[in-house]
Amino acid sequence: MLESGIYDREKISVSSIVNEVLTEKHPEDVGAILMFTGITKKWGFDGKEVESIEMESYEKHANDTIKRICKEVGEKYGALSVHIFHMVGNFKVGENLVLVIVTSKSRKEAIPALEEAITRYKTEPALWKKEIYTDGSGKWISHA
Repeated sequence: MLESGIYDREKISVSSIVNEVLTEKHPEDVGAILMFTGITKKWGFDGKEVESIEMESYEKHANDTIKRICKEVGEKYGALSVHIFHMVGNFKVGENLVLVIVTSKSRKEAIPALEEAITRYKTEPALWKKEIYTDGSGKWISHA
């Protein structure tokens, strides 16, 4: 599997990663696999209708931070693995932006681990998004 981190949208396929996770033979101690896919929303930060978004990052900081989040969340909840794949580039409404995958012995570890990984990737890595609205205006906002 790919290493957690920031990827150009053209160099990663969410469906390929999901397919790999679902078809690979897992160790006997894996009892749960949870996945979250963040998708470009139609309604923006200020309630304006979004046409597309532009995601940018300071890759070194973002990659280091994402790897740290995965390690800390995995250790905190006893998850067997935590992966975060965040894409950068231009995205139309309905397109995938991020994929978070947690494997664990049971859902009891996986659910809170997944929730914390999602919350932390939205605030800690150096990521920025520009919402481009259907009225032609746009606004840079911190990653949220």
